[in-house]
Amino acid sequence: MKLNERIAIVTGAASGMGRSIAILYAKEGAKVVVSDIDLEGAKATVAEIETNGGSAMAVLTNVTKEEDIQNLIDTTVKVYGTVDILVNNAGIMDNMAAAGDVTDELWDRVFAVNTTSVMRATRKVLPIFLTKGAGVIINIASVGGLRGSTAGAAYTASKHAVVGFTKNTGFQYAKEGIRCNAIAPGPIKTNISASMGNVNQRGAAICNTGMSLIQRLGEPEEIAGAALFLATDDSSFVNGTVLTVDGGWTAY
Repeated sequence: MKLNERIAIVTGAASGMGRSIAILYAKEGAKVVVSDIDLEGAKATVAEIETNGGSAMAVLTNVTKEEDIQNLIDTTVKVYGTVDILVNNAGIMDNMAAAGDVTDELWDRVFAVNTTSVMRATRKVLPIFLTKGAGVIINIASVGGLRGSTAGAAYTASKHAVVGFTKNTGFQYAKEGIRCNAIAPGPIKTNISASMGNVNQRGAAICNTGMSLIQRLGEPEEIAGAALFLATDDSSFVNGTVLTVDGGWTAY
């Protein structure tokens, strides 16, 4: 098992990519903390892990609340003794609006979930990692963090920020044995579109111009495979970078 006895936190793990990452990590021997604002969904992920012989627990977490993130880290340490791997997966979409149509409310909500939560969770595990001289952080970014208009202005800016934060963190803490990388998924079969709200028709029409280039939708398990690689010693010399997993979409 590639993650035997490692302790992993996965946010947004009640469904989609987070759920698949949590299940695969547990299969590979990790003890997984399944974090989500959907507690029942998180418990369902835990139940599947335990049915397959793995170890996991669910922690209710609203990643926009610093006290919830602190509780997530504290609970993990209390139950399992430490943290080895943090996967910042929780995220939401915007409504495809370009800059002129973005409201402060939309901007703040998207950044709170997609970007600020990544910073806060990272900030809170770093003292643990520094004490141990080891630790892995994996941030789920997006091809929207590499391109200009696969989504609206708020989502695009939030994911670009995650990419920059990942590179900065990876470089800043490399000498302390801590690695921080990101995954930039292409279009994946998840329920994230449910967080979109009222779609801005003008923005959506422009964003959709590149959708014809997509060869196929990815499966959450395909992102989980990349997250497993980045969590293990197989990627020991991979740090501060972004792994694009999009079926070749952005290669055009």
